[in-house]
Amino acid sequence: MRPSGRANNEMRELRFTRGYSRHAEGSVLAECGATRVLCTVSVDNRIPPWLRGSGKGWLTAEYGLLPRATHTRNGREAVRGKQSGRTLEIQRLIGRSLRAVMDLGAIGERTITIDCDVLQADGGTRTTAISGAYVALVDAVDWLMKNENLARNPLHGQVAATSVGIYRGEPILDLDYEEDSDAETDMNIVMNEAGAFIEVQGTAEGHAFRRGELDSLLDLAADGIKSVLSLQTKSLRQTD
Repeated sequence: MRPSGRANNEMRELRFTRGYSRHAEGSVLAECGATRVLCTVSVDNRIPPWLRGSGKGWLTAEYGLLPRATHTRNGREAVRGKQSGRTLEIQRLIGRSLRAVMDLGAIGERTITIDCDVLQADGGTRTTAISGAYVALVDAVDWLMKNENLARNPLHGQVAATSVGIYRGEPILDLDYEEDSDAETDMNIVMNEAGAFIEVQGTAEGHAFRRGELDSLLDLAADGIKSVLSLQTKSLRQTD
């Protein structure tokens, strides 16, 4: 039995609130159970030096936790003057995941920056960030199409993510903090709308997992991500 009482294949309630920030070209408050991540997308008419003159743009991501997003206060990384390895890993994951569905040649010499700020953490912050960031990115691309006269839509796919793991010997979907802290295996899965994998991150804690367990986890993740993709689409169909 999971601590929350959820079935092994049951996700937490997931919500996307669009237009959460008035200034960003795209913004979403993504909520997965008690985890809340503010995803904002900004468009800048500058690019990294190594792309100048290429006619192509860039998409990058930044990720951070508010000091009291967790059970005990974590000091701001800006005060420490250095980002943690975990932060760097997560923001690179978010950037890779969104670039997988973007034609960067279609945005011209612009940079799209995705900021994912965790307001409250209860497991699954990186996967919630990816799924929410996609919705915010769609709104930002709509803004670009309307205001910058792009020749074509740079988005050529949809992306979503979830976590899976082995908890007390059983594969489960969408781990919360309590489950994640005690999981024997923890995985983060990113997929597109065609059911293809963009990223698979998996780690054994305590004992190694077998091929059959891996297959079960991937199947569980695929089913969960279908639900996330559906919720993204439903949210994007809603008009103000």
